[in-house]
Amino acid sequence: MVIMVGELLVAAGMLAVVTMAPGPDMAVVTRQVVSGGRGDGLRTTLGIILGLCMWGALTALGLSALLAASPTAFTVVTYAGAAYLVHLGVRSFLDSRHRDEAPADAAPPRGGNAWTVGLISNVLNPKIAVFYIGLLPTLAPSALPTQWGMALLVAAHLVLTALWLGGYVLVLDAAKHFFARPAVRRWMDRIMGSVLVVFGVRVAVNSP
Repeated sequence: MVIMVGELLVAAGMLAVVTMAPGPDMAVVTRQVVSGGRGDGLRTTLGIILGLCMWGALTALGLSALLAASPTAFTVVTYAGAAYLVHLGVRSFLDSRHRDEAPADAAPPRGGNAWTVGLISNVLNPKIAVFYIGLLPTLAPSALPTQWGMALLVAAHLVLTALWLGGYVLVLDAAKHFFARPAVRRWMDRIMGSVLVVFGVRVAVNSP
């Protein structure tokens, strides 16, 4: 029992590090909060969690292992994910231009269907499959059957992701008066657009 608790604490620490590391999820959530506010940020977080649920289910069924083992399928999904991140980045740049052209009292451009944005950006990230089938088995408690251990760690990852990104959304929303300034929103659109494009290019370049 003591050994299993220790293994779970180590696993939770590793999952926390992976969850909190800056990456496409945080960039997408930031874009959505700046563009559409707290509601869009939370809905984007929900979409990301749904995407993780899908990868967890595929991992349990063994399908994500097939994807990771197929260079062609892995490359196709990787390039699709990279293209989607670049698409979101370009849209952010276009939003910044609309802010330049719009009257001062005009409503800001919306971030799109927020939960769908989160879901698609996560589903088109095959590296999550590699993470689930490569790292999670090494962290699963040895006292539990492999499937139960994996299910427990996937659930822990979902909870950590919800807490981390949900808290991040609330922090950004607390600064909404700052982000509401037209000049700040324009520059945030451009900065996050650049970040998303860079992430997209990195994903494509690092594809096997």
